[in-house]
This record gives sequence, C-alpha cells and structure tokens, in this order.
Amino acid sequence: MSDWRGGAEQILLTLWVGGLWVIGYVVAPVLFATLEDRMLAGMLAGRMFAAIAYIGLFAGTVLLVAEWFRADGARRARWAVLFVMLLLVAIGEFVLQPKMAALKAAGLPRELAGSDFAMLHGIASVLYLINSLLGLALVVGWQRKAN
Repeated sequence: MSDWRGGAEQILLTLWVGGLWVIGYVVAPVLFATLEDRMLAGMLAGRMFAAIAYIGLFAGTVLLVAEWFRADGARRARWAVLFVMLLLVAIGEFVLQPKMAALKAAGLPRELAGSDFAMLHGIASVLYLINSLLGLALVVGWQRKAN
C-alpha cells in the first residue's frame, strides 16, 4: 500500500472514530448538562449524531472497499469489524432514528410515546457504544500495525 493511501485511510478512521467519541461522550452530555431546554439539547445532539453517522457511512464504505482488496488474515478481521460498524450505523440512522422521529412528530403525550421512545433510544445507545468500542479497537490496532 502506498504511504499516501495508508495515511488517507488512517485520517478517515480517526475522523470517524474520534467524532464518535467526542460527540457521544463529550458534546452530547455537555449539551444536556448546560442547556435548560432539553428539547433544544436533544435536537442539537440529534443533528450531531446524524452528521457523524453520515461521516461514518462515507468513511466506513471507503475503508471497507480498501480492506476488501487487501483482505488476508488479520485484514479479514478488520474488514469484518468495519462491516459490523457500517451495519450498526445504518441500523441507527435508517431504522431507529426515523422511528424515534416519528414518535416525536406524532406529538403524543409523553405517557404514551415515552416508553417506546426510551426503548428505541436505549437500543440506539447500545449500538453507539458497541460502534465506539469497535472503532477504538481499529484505531489501536492500526497504531500497533504502524509501529
């Protein structure tokens, strides 16, 4: 692999995984701790989660294709991890988020929609955590490979 291509792949991975960690575990909690308007905090956090999801879909697809052409031994494991990460992003963005948005848009009282929303939010949070940890494993593995 040429140095520029490996560098570009490392930048894409770092942008995606770093964004996951910063948005999910720094920015979103700060928004909810700082803003009195929880609806505004949720809307801003949701926009950032959507942005990092699309960054992940782009970066993950590029990385997945690059790994496919080099898949051998340990690289197959990287390909599998990238595939799972992309799948989790797609489920979150195209399955769970639309359902949560529909519940919010329906304007149902919190007593009626709250438990469904909480369940979907919980599933999305678990998928996000799994993705964050898988991404961290890739970044650490990439650094070990580089050294």
